[in-house]
Amino acid sequence: MSADGREITHARVLRIAIPILLANATVPILGVVDTGVVGQLGDPVPIGAVAIGAVILSALYWLFGFLRMGTTGMTSQALGAGDQGEADALLSRALLLGLGAGAAMIVLQVPIFAAGFWISPASPEVETGARAYMAIRIWSAPAAIALFGITGWLIAAERTRAVLILQFWMNGQNIALSLFFVLGLDTGVTGVALATFLAEWSGLALGLWLCRDVFGRPFWNAWARVFDRVRLLRMASVNSDIMIRSLAMEATFMSFLFFGADFGDVPLAANQILLQFLHVTAFALDGFAFSAETLVGNAFGARNPARLKQAARLTSLWGLLTVCLMSLGLWAFGPGLIALMTTSDPVRAAADALLPWMIAAPVVGLAAWMLDGIFIGATRTADMRNMAVLSMGIYFAAVWAFSGYGNHGLWAAMLVSLTARGATLALRYPALVRAAA
Repeated sequence: MSADGREITHARVLRIAIPILLANATVPILGVVDTGVVGQLGDPVPIGAVAIGAVILSALYWLFGFLRMGTTGMTSQALGAGDQGEADALLSRALLLGLGAGAAMIVLQVPIFAAGFWISPASPEVETGARAYMAIRIWSAPAAIALFGITGWLIAAERTRAVLILQFWMNGQNIALSLFFVLGLDTGVTGVALATFLAEWSGLALGLWLCRDVFGRPFWNAWARVFDRVRLLRMASVNSDIMIRSLAMEATFMSFLFFGADFGDVPLAANQILLQFLHVTAFALDGFAFSAETLVGNAFGARNPARLKQAARLTSLWGLLTVCLMSLGLWAFGPGLIALMTTSDPVRAAADALLPWMIAAPVVGLAAWMLDGIFIGATRTADMRNMAVLSMGIYFAAVWAFSGYGNHGLWAAMLVSLTARGATLALRYPALVRAAA
């Protein structure tokens, strides 16, 4: 059913955003728990091992994050234009691509791991733990990547309560299993990895069940439509742009951890703890960025620029309120949260010293996160690609410029990168509105 006829209101924005906000908040909370569980061992090495292993795999998986973003943008446009058949076919395409990509990663795990650790400068002790972690988690790659497509489709259909159920199930199970394996069975880093492996496969099964109505309609397996050359080429164009954009962003975040590792295990552990806070704020804001994807996509599919601007304005207003609350929360409770996450006094001291950067990060990153959602909904992916590459270059220039300031300089470069991405996308927003007409 076409969604473009419904009015865009604060209530509609919140109906989409609140379940996503709650669902996404469980993802970094999972990272906080995993870091906190191994942090109870009183040794920075397991924290660093989980950090390096998780960031390498997450970077690889998010190369396929286009499945979530591209599926949301194209599906929301199809629904805005009243084309349910294309919307269902998009889910089938995303699932086939996700499962195939994950299987390829399993087959290629030896060179993938070799490349990851060639890039990473971590200590031998940290690398050993990270290898053990990755050797288990790689086997759930098909499930993890296919879930991007399922999540993107559910968001576009404004079925965000289903996304909430999916994330609560998967991440709640992951947290419970991590506590059981690490604190109960004393399995260390491998226990954290096994918990994630089990949670991701069970999450895929639940995700398919939540989309079961699609499989009751005649479109999902209409293979002539699913493999239509024109539609596949459009999907490839959108997804390749998003993949390059993701590569640029992942290069920024991966290098951030690797640059931090050059300062030693304690700064690496401190950065990992603070990055969990950054993920919390980003995922909380994504609730409204995802609302922008859906509502902007509907308006773009309906060729209604006035409705598009209204969607961008209302979702961004709620995003601004969210980041202000997150910054206040970090100012008030940040030191206490750091103390809960590790028993290592040197790591606590290092993280406390860097906390002001994290207090500023939510407000600095607002424009980048919200404009990402707007541009995804409009599938203006070439602009996203170009601005992400430009911002990556600005980040590396800032790292070089601030190299004399140690870890503080590294965090300053990260905030410069967020600012650059938001500013460059803002310059392309008028062209996006014109394209909707």
